[in-house]
Amino acid sequence: MERRLATAEVARVLGLPAARVRAWVKRGFCAPERRGRRLSFSFQDLVVLRAARELLDQQVPAAQVREALASLAKALPEDAHLAGVRVFADGRRVAVRDDAGSFDATTGQGILDFAVAPLAEAVAELPGTSATGTNDARAAFEEGLAQEASDPVAACRAYGRALELDPDHVDAYVNLGRLALEAGDVRDAAQLFHSALERSPSDPVIHFNLALALEDASSAKTAVAHYERALEIDPGFADAHFNLAGLYEELGREPEAIQHYRAYRDLVREER
Repeated sequence: MERRLATAEVARVLGLPAARVRAWVKRGFCAPERRGRRLSFSFQDLVVLRAARELLDQQVPAAQVREALASLAKALPEDAHLAGVRVFADGRRVAVRDDAGSFDATTGQGILDFAVAPLAEAVAELPGTSATGTNDARAAFEEGLAQEASDPVAACRAYGRALELDPDHVDAYVNLGRLALEAGDVRDAAQLFHSALERSPSDPVIHFNLALALEDASSAKTAVAHYERALEIDPGFADAHFNLAGLYEELGREPEAIQHYRAYRDLVREER
C-alpha cells in the first residue's frame, strides 16, 4: 500500500519550508488529498513537487510550470513503478523515462533531469516507515484512512492494528489523536499526540495538533508552548501563527498577538 506523506514530511524530503509546499498546492502544482486540516501527499505528488522545484530554480514562468506539472502528473506510472523513473527536460520538452523508454509529458522551458529513486530512499528514512512488520502496518493504516469518513470506529481499530504491528508508526498515532479530538476525547488525543512526538519530536504538525488538544483541555499556557515550538521548526506555519495569536490575545499578551496576526496575514498573502 502507498505511504502517504504529511506536509512536514514532504518539506523535509525536498528541503523546503512547509509554507512553500502549501503555497505550491494552492497554486495548483499538485492536488494532494485532504484529511481534515491536513494535506496527505502521494509519492507521485512528491515527484511532481520535486519537478516544480527544479523548474522554478531554472526560472521557468509559473504558468508554464503549472502546465508542465499537470501533464507530468498524468504521465507518471503507478507508485509501484516510480522508483525506476527519471524526469527530465530538454529545451521545451518535459519527459519521463523508464525501463520501457521515454515519452513526452508536456512542453516547458528549463533544465530538468533527476532520478526518482533517491526520493524513494528519503521517504523510506522518514519516521514510521522502516520497522518490522511495516508493510502490514502500512496496509492497516491505509485501511484506517479509507474507513475514516464512513466508519470512524472501524478506522480507529485499523489504526490500532497498525500500531500493534509497528509501535513506531507516527501517522497512526496522529490520526488516532485527530479522531479522538474530533470525538471530544481531548485527554486521549493529547496522550496520542505525545506518543507521536516521542517518535518524531521535530514535526511541527504534531506540535500543532497537540496544541489544539491542549486548548480544548483548557491548558492554554502549555498549548502556547507547543504552538511556539511548531513555529520554531517551521516559521511559515500560517495556522500556528493564527492560533497562537488568538491564545496570546486571551492571555492579555497583546503585542505578541499582534505580531503573530501580522505574520499570519503576510503568509496568507504570499500563498495567494
